[in-house]
Amino acid sequence: MPIVFAHFIGLSLGGAFAWIAGPELARTEGPVVLTPAFAVVAAFASLVWLPMVGYFVFFHRDWSYFYLAAQHSSAIDLALAMLSAACVMACFLAVARPARKRLLGPFLVATGVPLALALAALPFVGRRLLVSGTYAQFHGDFGTEPIAASLLGRSVLVMGALVALAVAWTVHALANLSPPHR
Repeated sequence: MPIVFAHFIGLSLGGAFAWIAGPELARTEGPVVLTPAFAVVAAFASLVWLPMVGYFVFFHRDWSYFYLAAQHSSAIDLALAMLSAACVMACFLAVARPARKRLLGPFLVATGVPLALALAALPFVGRRLLVSGTYAQFHGDFGTEPIAASLLGRSVLVMGALVALAVAWTVHALANLSPPHR
């Protein structure tokens, strides 16, 4: 996943997870970071989101940066990958209070704005996302290949499927943290 999109989508996921966990959060008192719901979200962010973003940043760096950055320190890559995981947890924490009270407005802003920004950027970077190559190949117009025919394309499919399964599991876990009232 491109690094910029990872932050925006991470924010949207965190907000959505908070909304789903809202009923459970409303039943608990105390700091949100001590709830089982936050533990589930932190596990998703650190065990699924961070490795997925890290994979693309480290192994498909030029594509992940939309072929805009030539060379830079891998410490920057690590920091940005970690920030993407932090975005999931930070937005969860930001939306937890409105989710407890079932206030729809803050939830829609926290999840909708980052998602809208990512979707608005697609027309500007779409061409760059459809090819696999290095920075030099992309800008020199040689040696690139369509993403569908590359290892990158297979990685996008596999990682996308794994993240979709992990999101589904996380939603299920958050929705079923406590037994329904009888």
